[in-house]
Amino acid sequence: MAETTSEHIKSIIALLPETPGVYQYFDKEGKIIYVGKAKNLKRRVSSYFNKVHDSVKTNVLVRNIRDLKYIVVKSEEDALHLENSLIKEYKPRYNVLLKDDKTYPWITIKNEHFPRIFLTRKIIKDGSKYYGPYANVHIAKTVLELIRDLYPIRTCHLALTPENIKKKKFKVCLQYHIKNCKGPCENYENETEYMEYISQIRQILNGNTQQLCDHLVAEMQKLSSELKFEEAQSVKEKYLLIEKYRAKSVIVSTTIHNTDVFSYDEDGNSAFVNYLHIRNGSIVQSFTIEFKKRLNEAKEDILALGIAELRTRFKSLSKEIIVPFLPDLKFENAEFIVPQRGDKRKLLEISEQNVKQYKIDKLKQSEKMNPEQKSTRLMKEIQKELGLQKLPLQIECFDNSNIQGSDAVAACVVFKKAKPSKKDYRKYIIKTVNGPDDYASMQEVVRRRYQRAIDEGTTLPDLIITDGGKGQMEVVRKVVEDELHLNIPIAGLAKDNRHRTSELLFGFPPLVIGLKQQTPLFHLMEQIQNEVHRFAISFHRDKRSKSQVTSELDTIKGIGPQTKNLLLTHYKSVKRIREASLNELTELIGSSKANTLINALQKKKE
Repeated sequence: MAETTSEHIKSIIALLPETPGVYQYFDKEGKIIYVGKAKNLKRRVSSYFNKVHDSVKTNVLVRNIRDLKYIVVKSEEDALHLENSLIKEYKPRYNVLLKDDKTYPWITIKNEHFPRIFLTRKIIKDGSKYYGPYANVHIAKTVLELIRDLYPIRTCHLALTPENIKKKKFKVCLQYHIKNCKGPCENYENETEYMEYISQIRQILNGNTQQLCDHLVAEMQKLSSELKFEEAQSVKEKYLLIEKYRAKSVIVSTTIHNTDVFSYDEDGNSAFVNYLHIRNGSIVQSFTIEFKKRLNEAKEDILALGIAELRTRFKSLSKEIIVPFLPDLKFENAEFIVPQRGDKRKLLEISEQNVKQYKIDKLKQSEKMNPEQKSTRLMKEIQKELGLQKLPLQIECFDNSNIQGSDAVAACVVFKKAKPSKKDYRKYIIKTVNGPDDYASMQEVVRRRYQRAIDEGTTLPDLIITDGGKGQMEVVRKVVEDELHLNIPIAGLAKDNRHRTSELLFGFPPLVIGLKQQTPLFHLMEQIQNEVHRFAISFHRDKRSKSQVTSELDTIKGIGPQTKNLLLTHYKSVKRIREASLNELTELIGSSKANTLINALQKKKE
C-alpha cells in the first residue's frame, strides 16, 4: 500500500509545473491535512519527499500524505491569498492556524436614501460602505459619537424614499425636537444637504481630517465676514471637535502618507503579526492577529501570511510596506522596506511595541484563566537559565540568623511549583556551632535536613538556593555532594549594599546568571530570598525574646509552662514577680508553688 501511494505521489510530482501555485495534501480518508504556497510548485512539493526533515512534525505529515492536488496561479501574491483562504475554509491539521476567529465591529454608511451610520459586525454586500474593522469597540463608539456630535444624522429605521416622504407617511420624532436630526422624514431637510454631511463623514472615517478642517475654517471665515456669527460659532465648534479627535491620534510624520507597517513576534507555538496603517502622517489603524504554529514554520512565511490577511481585511492598497525583515513573497505594485533609521524606523518600533504588548496581554490573560500556566512558565525559565536537566518542581532555600553567635537559628523555606509551601517550612536551632560562624551553621542545617530526608525516604528538592554568594554555595556543596553524595543543583542569591536581591549565582565555580529586573523570574527569586530571610529573622526574634524574658523562670523546678504564663500575664515581668509578696503569689498560684518560686528567686539573687 505504501509503495502504491509513493508511486502515485511521484507520478503527480513528475507532472508538476515550475510555476507559482498552491498545493494540497490529503490523508487516507481524503481529508485535506496541509495547504501550502510555492513560487515553484515542482521544486517545493518535491522537497517534502526527497529528504528526512529536522522537524518531527514535518516527517509525520509526510508519512500521512496519500494524495496531493495543486492549483496554478499567476503570481506569488495570488498564491498567498489563495493559501490563506483555503486554510480558513478547511482548517488543515498541520497548517499554521489563524486564531482570530471572532468578529470585529465596523462603521457602516448604509446604501439608502438619507443614509444611516451605525456599528455592525456583519458585512452585507448591498452597496453599503464599511470602515474598519476596529479592534477595540470603544474606539469605534468614540468615532461614532464624534460623527453624531458633528452632524445631525438620523438614527431611525424608516424607509425615507422620495415616494414615502411625498405621501407624508412619517412624523418627526424626539431626535428632531432635541435638534439631533433635521427631520428629513417630513421633508424639512433635502437629500442634497444631507449627502454633504455624508461626504464630510467619509473624510473623517478615511482619516482625511486635514482637508475637512481646512474646509471648516474657510466656511467659518466666510460666515464671519457675512456677520453670521451664530452660524460661524457652530462651524467653529465642529472644527474644535475634529481637532480634539485628531489630537488623540498618533502623529508620526507629516511626510509619510498611505503606508502599511508590519511587525512580528513569537512565543512558543504562537506567532503574532501587528499592522499599522499610516494616512496623512497619523496612525489611523492598529491591529494584531495571532497564528498557531504547527510545523515550526519560518517567520518569513508567517509574516507573509499575516500581511496578506491584514491587507485583505483592511482593503489596503498601500504601495509602501514597512517590515522588520523581508517576508517570503512579492506584492505587485508594492515595495517592502526594512528601515534602519529615521521616521520609518520609529514607525516600525511603534508596531513592534504593539505586537510585544499584545503578546504580554495574551499571556497575562491566559495565566489569569490558568494560574498553573504561569508556574510552569517560571519553572521552565529557571530550567533554561540554569541549564537544569529537569523542571525545578521543588526549590528549597536556606538562611541563618544570629547576633554575634547568640540564639543562632536557621530556616528553610520550600517552594513547590514556584509557589510557597508553608506547611513544609522548617526552623532549626543551631546545636553544634559556637560563636558567629555562618558557614558552619549552614553546613549543620543542610546536613540535618537532607540526612533526615534520606533516612525517611522523603522527597528531595530539584534545586537548592542559599541566601548568600560563593562561600555559602561551597559549604552547601561539600555537605550535599561530598558527604551525602547527592546530585542536587545549587544556586546562590546575592544582595547589593542596600540588602536587595541583585544577582543569581550558579555552577562551580559560580557564575552570575543575568536576570533582568522587573521580570516575573526575577520577582520569584526575590520572593524566595525575602521569604527565607523573613522566616529566619522571625524565628530568631521569637527565640531571643523568650530567652530574655523567661530565662530565670525556665530553670525553676516545679514551675511549669502554664504557671509561667500565668505569672507573666499577671505581673508582666520577672522584676515585678520578685517584688510580689508571698500572700499575693499564694493567692495566684497556691502556697506550695509560691514558696518554691520565692526560694528559687532568693537563691538566684544571692
